[in-house]
Amino acid sequence: MSPDVQIIGAGIAGLACARALASAGHEVVVRERGAAIGGRLATRELDGRPVDLGASYLTCRDEAFRTLVDDWVRRGLAHPWTSSFAVHNRLGLSRSEDGPMRYGAGRGLAALVEDLATGIPVRLGDPVTDVGPGPVVDGVEVDAVVLAMPDPEAHQLLDPACEAERAAVSSAWSPVIAVAAAWSRRRWDVEGVFVHDDPVLDWIADDGRRRADSAPVLVAHSTTGYASEHLDEVDKNPEEVVHQVVDAVRAILDVDEPPRWTYAQAWPYAKPLAPRASPFFLGDGGIAICGDAWGSPRVENAWLSGHKLGTELARRLA
Repeated sequence: MSPDVQIIGAGIAGLACARALASAGHEVVVRERGAAIGGRLATRELDGRPVDLGASYLTCRDEAFRTLVDDWVRRGLAHPWTSSFAVHNRLGLSRSEDGPMRYGAGRGLAALVEDLATGIPVRLGDPVTDVGPGPVVDGVEVDAVVLAMPDPEAHQLLDPACEAERAAVSSAWSPVIAVAAAWSRRRWDVEGVFVHDDPVLDWIADDGRRRADSAPVLVAHSTTGYASEHLDEVDKNPEEVVHQVVDAVRAILDVDEPPRWTYAQAWPYAKPLAPRASPFFLGDGGIAICGDAWGSPRVENAWLSGHKLGTELARRLA
């Protein structure tokens, strides 16, 4: 009988892990408490088009991930976007040096995670409340369980008896507030801006150009400090948060009119403050952990974390 492996979290790390296990012939199921696949590669339809509110783009350093991205490009799911962003500091706006090629997705980055989920059983709206020794998931014994989520969320699920696992996910994460805004026409000429020395903004992405439809839509990410002070206001008083973020965007890009529409998204656990050098956690008790805290916090490393964990877990289960 095939091992019963439950993967908690339908982001790119969880689906990469699931695919590696399924490719090795193991039976898996992915459980996701939310209503959609993607995790922090979140894509929301706003004003009739997809907008990426979480991760902004992909980069490729590892050959295995490059092979996957090349396949997405070949099939039209992803495309090269840009290798150069602008930088804004106290001296103003300047063009940065070329970096690695960044890739966007016409239907949104969540569509790439959905592609990984092809043929994988995924149960949406299926929250888990407790993971304990055994391993046991909500009172049901399984052969293995994978927690593919930010550390604070994994810590909440783990039974106090899982001492090693709880210690592995004890690090803090920083929050971010993302604000999408659309104008009647494009009033800037940048692909994206790394913002330094600003109390409100950390990053601005041109969503139209990364989506390759040229829509005059920007997505701005706040600084950790600003998000820490205003995270609760996104639900209680979003107008003030949006106003402050949009004002900062307009000042940096010299946009002389307010946007047509806006949308705010809070990310309480956006980035790990202390990423680990190892690609995943896999103890002797059948409880495993993966995600972008295991390696530098990039989309590529989240996929690598899940892929490498799935490969090793499949070997152990065999």
